[in-house]
Formats: sequence, structure tokens, C-alpha cells
Amino acid sequence: MMKIAIVEDEADLRGLIALHLGREGWEVEGFAKGADFLGELSEGKFDLALLDLMLPDIDGLEICKVVRSQSKFKDLPIIMVTAKGTEADIVLGLELGADDYIKKPFSPRELVARVKSLLRRTQPQSGGGPLKCGTIELFPDRFEVKLEGTAVELTATEFKILELLMKNKGRVLTRARILDYLGEDRQFVIDRTIDVHILNIRKKLQPAGEPIETIRSVGYRLRDIDPD
Repeated sequence: MMKIAIVEDEADLRGLIALHLGREGWEVEGFAKGADFLGELSEGKFDLALLDLMLPDIDGLEICKVVRSQSKFKDLPIIMVTAKGTEADIVLGLELGADDYIKKPFSPRELVARVKSLLRRTQPQSGGGPLKCGTIELFPDRFEVKLEGTAVELTATEFKILELLMKNKGRVLTRARILDYLGEDRQFVIDRTIDVHILNIRKKLQPAGEPIETIRSVGYRLRDIDPD
């Protein structure tokens, strides 16, 4: 059974989230403080974290940064929960490694849909060999990316975007196409979401990420190249 951490200081909201996620068959554990969550996280027992950005002890963005700085938790899916909801806050959270976000107030149905979508991204795909482009190798069945033989730490969302680009080398993919592949409902996503994830991928793959081209006003394309 998958286990989800709910890091939310509002007891009523934390209980409501736990109720609806529990109805889906997931095990949940709630935390009112970020420090308590980080303490339990060290045991590596969570499959996903819902992280409120406004906590009484540690800023949610700082928690996200701490989690992503540890290779042990590089694959932990994180959904930011924000009351601010400004584009700047959301972009900053995505830049720090969050996979997705949801704005307060939200409907339980929306929340469950976003959790399901993100958990699907984390499931390795069986069958087929590695995908290659230049010095980049992506292994769908192992949920692993290597650059010149060295592992590259990508979040679940970054991995799925790179996977889609590598499956469609030379083709232009619109932002809408990428969101569809991720299973995102576009009405809840800001325009810059995909752009931030692409930027993060390029940073982690430099200079091998240079073949990921921006097609202005359309989307992105991974230029098909041969390894040296």
C-alpha cells in the first residue's frame, strides 16, 4: 500500500485531505510541522508528499530544497499546496524540485486526481530497451537516466518529460501534448509549468541538454543527434 505524507498545519484541512486520500486506499500520515516530517522522512517510508508552503516552523520551499538535496529522496514525488497561488511562488517551488502544485481552496476531487496523476508518473514501465540521444541514456524500466554512464537525478515529472522528448526525437511537442502525457488537467496549470521543468532538465544535463530546443510559441523538440 502506498503511503502519503500530508504536511499541513491546519488540523481541519489535514484531516479532510487524509479522509479523501484514505478513501482511495492509500495510507496517510499527517504532520503539523515541517521538522516532524523531515524527521520521519529519513526512514524513507513515503511514496508521495503533499507539502504546504506556509508552515509555522520551516518554510515549505526550504523543506523542498532539503528533500531534493539528498540523493536518497530525489525520486520522492512532491505536490506543493499553496494559499498564495501567485505564479512567482509556483515557479520557485517547481525550480526547487516540486513535481506539481495545487492552489487553496481546492476540491477533494481535484486533489485526488493530481495525486493519482503524479503516482502514475513514478511507476517504471516494463518492456523495451533504453532510449538514447547523444550521451544521454534513459531506462524506462528502471526509472533511471545516465549521462556518459553517470546517474542523473531527475524528479518524476522531469523524467517523464525527458522520456517523451526522447521517444519523439526530431518532433516538435506542444506544451499541451506534454501536459497530456503527464496526465495533467490544463485548467489547473499555469503556462510556465512545462517551461520550468524543461529548464531544470537542461541544467541537470548540461551540456548534453543543449539539443532540447525551444520552438517559440509552440513547444519543445529534442534534436536527434549521434553520440561522439
